[in-house]
Amino acid sequence: MSPLFSTPKKGKEYPLIASRETVVFPNVGLPMAFKRPGSKKAAEVTLTKDRMVVIVLQKDKTIDKPKSGDLYSVGCLVRVLESHRLPDGTIACIVQGRSRVKILGFTQETPFFKVKTEEVPEIAKMTVEAEALMHNLEDRFKRCIALGMPVPLETLSIIFGRPTPSQRADMIAFSLNLKPAEKQRVLEAFNLKDRLKLINSYIGRKLEVLQVAKKIQRRTTKELGKMQREVILREQMKAIQKELGMEERSEIQELRKKLEAAGMPKEAKKVAIKELDRLKAMPSFSPEISYIRTYLDWLAELPWAKKSEAKVDIKKAKKILDEDHYGLKDVKERMLEYLAVCKMAGKIKGPILCFIGPPGTGKTSVGKSIARALGRKFVRMSLGGIRDEAEIRGHRRTYVGALPGRIVQGVKTAGTKNPVFMLDEIDKVGKDFRGDPSSALLEALDPEQNFAFSDHYIEIPFDLSDVMFITTGNITDTIPPALLDRMEIIKFPGYTEEEKFHIAKEFLILKLIKSHALNKKYFTITDGAIRSVIREYTREAGVRDLERELAKVCRKVIREIAEKNKVKKTYKIGISDLHKYLGPRKFRLILAEKKDEVGVATALAWTTAGGEILFVESARMPGKGKLILTGHLGKVMKESVQAAFTYAKSKAKKLGIKETFYKDFDLHIHVPAGAIPKDGPSAGIAMATAIVSNSTGKLVKRGVGMTGEITLRGRVLEIGGIKEKVLAAHRAGIKTVILPFDNKKNLEEIPKNVRGDLKFIFVKHMDEVLKQALHKKS
Repeated sequence: MSPLFSTPKKGKEYPLIASRETVVFPNVGLPMAFKRPGSKKAAEVTLTKDRMVVIVLQKDKTIDKPKSGDLYSVGCLVRVLESHRLPDGTIACIVQGRSRVKILGFTQETPFFKVKTEEVPEIAKMTVEAEALMHNLEDRFKRCIALGMPVPLETLSIIFGRPTPSQRADMIAFSLNLKPAEKQRVLEAFNLKDRLKLINSYIGRKLEVLQVAKKIQRRTTKELGKMQREVILREQMKAIQKELGMEERSEIQELRKKLEAAGMPKEAKKVAIKELDRLKAMPSFSPEISYIRTYLDWLAELPWAKKSEAKVDIKKAKKILDEDHYGLKDVKERMLEYLAVCKMAGKIKGPILCFIGPPGTGKTSVGKSIARALGRKFVRMSLGGIRDEAEIRGHRRTYVGALPGRIVQGVKTAGTKNPVFMLDEIDKVGKDFRGDPSSALLEALDPEQNFAFSDHYIEIPFDLSDVMFITTGNITDTIPPALLDRMEIIKFPGYTEEEKFHIAKEFLILKLIKSHALNKKYFTITDGAIRSVIREYTREAGVRDLERELAKVCRKVIREIAEKNKVKKTYKIGISDLHKYLGPRKFRLILAEKKDEVGVATALAWTTAGGEILFVESARMPGKGKLILTGHLGKVMKESVQAAFTYAKSKAKKLGIKETFYKDFDLHIHVPAGAIPKDGPSAGIAMATAIVSNSTGKLVKRGVGMTGEITLRGRVLEIGGIKEKVLAAHRAGIKTVILPFDNKKNLEEIPKNVRGDLKFIFVKHMDEVLKQALHKKS
């Protein structure tokens, strides 16, 4: 170490260099590298003058351009002993601390810091307590060195070369590899006694860490010695067995290697080795050998520790979902939320996802997209028609031909312990005398239990907690409540006509062109033809029938090309061509009435295939006040008509209806398409409108469609399926839609173009409905 330099005068100005992590102590020499522009400029100026500079630690090492407020107020005045510039422009220096200094103020901040400083005088009175602290510190420091703490030989020679107590304390603090903030606290401890107490606390902690590390090292060395001894003994035993002709059969050796490499838990490995020893001890003609060998093969091939390590990328997942599926905005949002939690938490322990919706709405394909987005394997298992619990849990090994259950088989097929596992048609699981499969699924699907899933064949707990289970079904009514409680239901609504159009145009037609060896250059289907196929040849919630109809067009075109052996013309399929390729239309689009009529109201209905409009017809005839209902109405819908009828009777005077009307006439309510079952309360206000219109003789406005439940007091209650109903009204040419006031929030679901074409009236009471739906005079 170099001797101390002359003491600076109070308030002397020096350049200052901010250090990210290095704290320099007085009389300590060390190398430093200056990369930041300000630091390099300060170093260059220092080297041209007296080579004196102040080094100060910054409070946050991540700040690249610190201000004066980002620095501590105590630093170290150092002298630059050596310096040279590296090829990348960095200035490498060897500096030696001189004294602690307080920063009195900043005189310059750009292009580098300059400060006024005051040297801090040493308070180094050696009391009895200070001597005891120094003795304790030296003793602990020696013990740390004995336990293997690395300290340069040069530093040791200086520490034990009997410098002043203050210098010795600083050198020991510097050697302890403390955190920057801890070193700064030592630098700011001006009183020697306080400094010794602080360093003693730090070295005590360091000593404890080194002692624990030494114990761990001794234990590890002991275990390694024991393992080496076992390896030697085993090799000797093998040599003896070989001499005696008792060496293991090659298949046993192969199985042992496979089991060792399987990465199974300690308990599972113990069971496997036990079974292997049984197999080894059996004579080659024993019939039980094949059963044990099959069992061991299953244990060896299960992915006990193998995982798909792909990271979750939310943007990539969103892109994949959008590429694979059109629409399904709410479903995609929920999936991305789920994946976001998976990404941040690493492993999500929550409810199993259950996709519920009509056939053909993309439930299974969304599961495949999730697996692709996560970078995991995808396994699908259909539960439809399963009645035997053993299908889920497997058969016990006592049965001939026993195998593990379908869940363990699926995980083995995936080859990883964290696949996306889809359980299809969970609403179609049955049960009989062989057991209840849904009860066996409880353990597999419960996040609190499936970390130790018990398969009857394996008989060893298998961890399913990393598997992402997704179930699908069409309805929730047939799913047992206990199983349903463990799942989060995500509804898959039927596609609207607009969504089907985009799916057909952007996905299905391109897929069919490729699969039928057609070419877009000579084969196209017009937008009008696609919409016509949707409206007149299919009636479904999904797009499977739509794909079949479009495939039929492709097949007929490819047949024409095949018969002629070459493409002779361009095939542009328009609306007029559909009859040729698909035959007469199968469904008729129901449109609004052409004129206003008495007793006929337009109701909006929801079906699994989307929305429809229904005409509620009423007629009166001489009779005794009976109410006749036809049109294959369900129980709820019949009760809705009764409520509408009672409302009309109770408000007869106010509505201008003669009381004799209900005594001398029968009222007949009919909803056309009598072969189709209809149910639900949402046609209540349409029923009441038709009844009042018939009773008063007032015409119903043909351009008005309505939906809403009615009470006996005439209140209009909230209903569901608003999106599908409004789209049906728009498709049928209706211009005004009457909805319950509480359904105003559902307007956000309606596409903007549809909202712009329709007039929406939100009502709370039946009086408001009649005012909007009926003409004032007949």
